[in-house]
Amino acid sequence: MEDLDAPRCVAGAADDILRTLEAFGLHWDGEIVYQSQRTAAYDEALHSLQAIDAVYPCCCTRKEIADSALHGIDGPVYPGTCRHGIPKGREGRAGRVRTDNEPVGFDDALQGHIAQHLESEIGDFVVKRADGLYAYQLAVVIDDAFQHITHIVRGCDLLASTPRQIHLQRLLGLPTPAYLHLPVAVNEQGEKLSKQTLAPAISTDDVVATLISVLDFLRQQPPAELRQGSVEEALGWAVKNWQPERLKGCRQIPVGM
Repeated sequence: MEDLDAPRCVAGAADDILRTLEAFGLHWDGEIVYQSQRTAAYDEALHSLQAIDAVYPCCCTRKEIADSALHGIDGPVYPGTCRHGIPKGREGRAGRVRTDNEPVGFDDALQGHIAQHLESEIGDFVVKRADGLYAYQLAVVIDDAFQHITHIVRGCDLLASTPRQIHLQRLLGLPTPAYLHLPVAVNEQGEKLSKQTLAPAISTDDVVATLISVLDFLRQQPPAELRQGSVEEALGWAVKNWQPERLKGCRQIPVGM
């Protein structure tokens, strides 16, 4: 459960997610792991990175970075202001991991070969935030290894994050899972459907109909008679007939199309 950012977590949201998964016939193996309870594991990883001089303190604010940085593929590219030491009279606020321009690449099962030159396209990135919380990039790398994750299926909105995670995996001597990034649902403006774009929450009123709509959206062409079946039948058909090649190279799909 990705609940790292405690100030932004809504009370009851985690339980609501779990109950929604259950309603859709999606169950988990083993104990549920909460990132908010794994600070000690992230501390250990940070110490390992510090021991090999892969992390350094940074005093820069977001505004300072935005004012002096080039725009990269995932926001401003950190210009390396604190890479060789914090300017006089300033204090470190965040922890950044060092990058270089050796390409970091992987073969995505849907999106093909993806590669980034982290230093010039992303910049040294934050692994511990100025507010003391650990960054998503470090937490998911540690958690994936802890849970022995071998395959990761997620949305293309996280595609640009993957080379950063692979960079951390290599620095920490952790295995790299296989990746498959699905297209995300977007509105007419090309924005991902989310709370920020006021997309409604998923409804559990008619689970089978929703599952069929999802399969249609993912170009899987479920048979019409499946609409009269059960949740288990819909999921069983989906597992047996899953054809990801129908989504090859597709990164976003407008809703309703």
